[in-house]
Amino acid sequence: MSVLVAGGGLIGLAVAWRAARRGLSVIVVDEDPGSGASRAAAGMLAPLTEAAYGEEALRALSRTSLDRYPAFLAELAADGGGTVALRTAGTLEVGFDADDMAALDRLHTYYLESGLPVERLTASQARRREPALSPRVRGALHAASDHSIDPRALHAALFEAASAVGVHIVRSRIAELVVTDGRATGLRLAGGSELTGSPVVLALGAWSGTLPGAPPLPVRPVKGQILRLRGDEGLLTGTVRALVRGRSVYLVPYAADRLVVGATTEELGFDATVTAGAVHDLLRDAIEVVPDVAELELVETLARWRPGTPDNAPLLGPSPLPGLVLATGHYRNGVLLTPATADAIADLLTVGALPDYAAPFTADGRMP
Repeated sequence: MSVLVAGGGLIGLAVAWRAARRGLSVIVVDEDPGSGASRAAAGMLAPLTEAAYGEEALRALSRTSLDRYPAFLAELAADGGGTVALRTAGTLEVGFDADDMAALDRLHTYYLESGLPVERLTASQARRREPALSPRVRGALHAASDHSIDPRALHAALFEAASAVGVHIVRSRIAELVVTDGRATGLRLAGGSELTGSPVVLALGAWSGTLPGAPPLPVRPVKGQILRLRGDEGLLTGTVRALVRGRSVYLVPYAADRLVVGATTEELGFDATVTAGAVHDLLRDAIEVVPDVAELELVETLARWRPGTPDNAPLLGPSPLPGLVLATGHYRNGVLLTPATADAIADLLTVGALPDYAAPFTADGRMP
């Protein structure tokens, strides 16, 4: 009997690929693989600068996943996924006014007290590292260990590698989870046909809490609007995250002349509207941080939905419904957590237990 994976984004495809490499028969079901959150993601691999206060367990999981990335990418290439570049120039966090600098000082103290590797830079040191920065930048933190990757290239590589190792991909909308005698046993498709398989891995991202037949899950859509620009080769070497008089913006290079600018955080459900105000605010702040952004071509604006949970951490492993395995709720960190999630769920599917690093993220005590 096949393992069924509901969802063909980065998480779903990575789980399917890893499971198939261990000898399992795997079917992925997705109407349009790669069109969800991974389509919009900037690709920051940032265990240090993404995790908030109090998220130490999530940071540890994120560090574990980042450490696995080089081997993960090498195995993807070996399975026919092609080469996906890992950008390792680090991340700068910069500030503009006194309040921004006070916030960076607090972050610096927190990082040091937590034993996290970060360097405090003056404004001139920051501009030597990234010459395109505005002269109005007051100072920065440099996190050398925070990297980035192009999520679209990663998805394409996973699609090819998964197909090469025998994963069957069914392009269809999922109508409901099939439950027989209190156990998940398959997926019913929009056209009425049914795929039988067990277990079923739920990797539908922001839609994971809406699948008919599945138990209620604390996963909600958190809207993010994001921009893509092109035109100035080598404008930035690494990621720049900025506080611009209290507002947050990030700029992530993902090719020689390409740049991602993001992103809003909006509790608006599955609203797909790209708003003039959001585009204006993101561009205004990005130009203030890197003035030459004003000369770039705006090539894409889009909105997608992060799969948020109450504690910002993913749901991994068995669900309250026998036969249903959770690989969802990754919120801001889906790209970063792809290798660790894939390995953890593949362990569960093949040896019956999650690895220790994933144990804090099970559904126990976290369900509605």
